[in-house]
Amino acid sequence: MEVKKLDKQEASDFRSLIEIFKTVFENDEPIASDEQLSWLLANPDFMVFVVKLNNKVIGGLTIYVLHSYYKTKPLAYVYDVGIAPNFQRRGLGKTLMETACNFCEINGFGELYVEAEADDTDAVNFYRKTAFQQQMNAMHFTYRFTHNN
Repeated sequence: MEVKKLDKQEASDFRSLIEIFKTVFENDEPIASDEQLSWLLANPDFMVFVVKLNNKVIGGLTIYVLHSYYKTKPLAYVYDVGIAPNFQRRGLGKTLMETACNFCEINGFGELYVEAEADDTDAVNFYRKTAFQQQMNAMHFTYRFTHNN
C-alpha cells in the first residue's frame, strides 16, 4: 500500500479517485476533462492524496489551501475523503489522514480541518478516531448560480 500526493501528470489517478468519490457519495455529476483535472493538480492551492494498492487507486482525499488574513500560515481544508467500499474499515483512511496531516505540518500549514454532516455518523465516527482535536457544530449555506457552468 502506498499513499502519495498527485502531480499534474497524474490526471488518470485523479479521475480514478473521483470515480470512487462518485460511488461513496452516491454522486452522478460528470467528471471534468483530463485538461481540467491536470490544471487542478498543477494549482498550488489544491492537493490530491491517493491510496494505491498494487498500483491501483483505492481511495484518497482532496485539499484546498486557504490563505488567512489573521495568520501568515495557510490552512488546509479537506474537501472530500473516500475509500473504495471493498477496502473500508482496514485503517487506510486513518493512514491517509495521517499522511495529509504530516505533509501539511512539514510544509508550514497552520492547521488542517475537515467538515462532516452531523447526521453522517460513519464520517463523524471516523474523524473522531483520527488526530483531529476539536469539534464545532456549524451550518452550511449555499448560493447556487443559475447560469451554466
